[in-house]
Amino acid sequence: MQSAASAPGPGSIDLGNIKRLPILISLIIGAFFSILNETLLNIAFVDLQKEFNVAYTTIQWLSTSYMLVVAVLIPASALLVQWFTTRQMFLGAMILFSVGTLVCAIAPQFSFLLVGRIIQAFGTGLMLPVMMNTILVLYPPEKRGAAMGSIGLVIMFAPAIGPTLSGLILESMNWRWLFYLVLPFAIFAVIFAFIFLKNVTDVTKPRVDILSILLSTIAFGGIVYGFSSLGEVENGWSNPRVYAFVAAGTVALALFIWRQLTSKTPILDLRAFKAPMFSFATVQVIIVMMSLFSTLMLLPILMQQGMGMTAFAAGLVLLPGGILNGFLSPITGKLFDKFGPRALVIPGCAILVLVMWLFTRITLDTPTSTIVLLHCTMSIAMSMIMMPAQTNGLNQLTRQYYPHGTAIMNTLQQVAGALGIAFFISVMSSGTKDYMLSSSDPTNPAEGALALNAGIHDAFQLGMIFAIVALVLSFFIRRSVSPKEEGAAEPRMSATH
Repeated sequence: MQSAASAPGPGSIDLGNIKRLPILISLIIGAFFSILNETLLNIAFVDLQKEFNVAYTTIQWLSTSYMLVVAVLIPASALLVQWFTTRQMFLGAMILFSVGTLVCAIAPQFSFLLVGRIIQAFGTGLMLPVMMNTILVLYPPEKRGAAMGSIGLVIMFAPAIGPTLSGLILESMNWRWLFYLVLPFAIFAVIFAFIFLKNVTDVTKPRVDILSILLSTIAFGGIVYGFSSLGEVENGWSNPRVYAFVAAGTVALALFIWRQLTSKTPILDLRAFKAPMFSFATVQVIIVMMSLFSTLMLLPILMQQGMGMTAFAAGLVLLPGGILNGFLSPITGKLFDKFGPRALVIPGCAILVLVMWLFTRITLDTPTSTIVLLHCTMSIAMSMIMMPAQTNGLNQLTRQYYPHGTAIMNTLQQVAGALGIAFFISVMSSGTKDYMLSSSDPTNPAEGALALNAGIHDAFQLGMIFAIVALVLSFFIRRSVSPKEEGAAEPRMSATH
């Protein structure tokens, strides 16, 4: 980082004449379609497996590689936003996403489709930190809740409608239309941003630490890849593919943390964790994300394999909750601005604990309406927790930590997603096996469905434990006050930083 004299400050760019709404619209349009694409392809896996004649574990790489690239790229984004302007970062992200979408649409074989997904992931990985960092720069702390709520609408609503929209398209069209229909909107986002998006961040061009980037790639890539492989390989943790990558990632992560704390120019400044509300928010968001993934992964499995629903029908069951979550996010954002985080996060976590307990009581005979109601209730809880907790944590950071704070939160959410999927799928599988071992008639197909239900109950119980931990943490949250509001000058990096 540069010296104190040149450290980014709030006066470096005049934000008084910048119109915020067009910039917010640009971010929302671009983010919606890039995030939508994360879940849009999942229901098409069966069709893709048949067309390209590859194993299901191979097809899974279309999702695993996406998560892997995003997790690897986001830590470096804290450095990139200091090297490139807002326009350059956003337009670069959307152009990459558009190119990747085109490659996917015309892919003649699986390898081309995988390359296209990786290019898309590069766009998404650049998009998320830029979006959140821009909101932090544009809006003062007392107005960030509403702005972050609008972003929350996109982040929660887009992946929720992905499976349903995908199922609807696949009912009458080829899987390639999943990309052809997204491409015009991605191009529109590029044109709209080119016209309306303005630069709002300072370009300081700090020194690039190649070793930190290498350690970050090995750390987050190894951990995400290892945990993502847990559900795809035999023997689970005893498989070398799992423990070797997780061990390598863990060692690299320890070295990466040491490097960031001792380097004069860290790419991901971990001193952001000195802000207690940011630390609380980060841990809470990780726990809640793991509970969320338990539901998003387990409910479709239960409905399709246990209750005999089609993928499209299962997507429709989850659609009302996703829509509700999206539309509530702006509302809870405004309530956060008015009442602070405790009024939302504490009751939200209490509702989450109740819902996770009720999920442990569902059976193969549970009415579909009950599942819809439980999922909608969970969506209400999520809208009360996620964006208020994140916004409150980021509000305590000073401006030079904005890129680092957003990168830390986005990276750990990706890692939490991988951990959540691995833990809950392994718990479900273990519970299913235990039930079958004690079954008097393991060859009976009905017993298989009951075994699956038992395994999912075990996984939901784990999710409930995570929700209880989140509830306990919520009582320690207080409203963040930025250093400027406390009357102190905004701290700058020292000359040696």
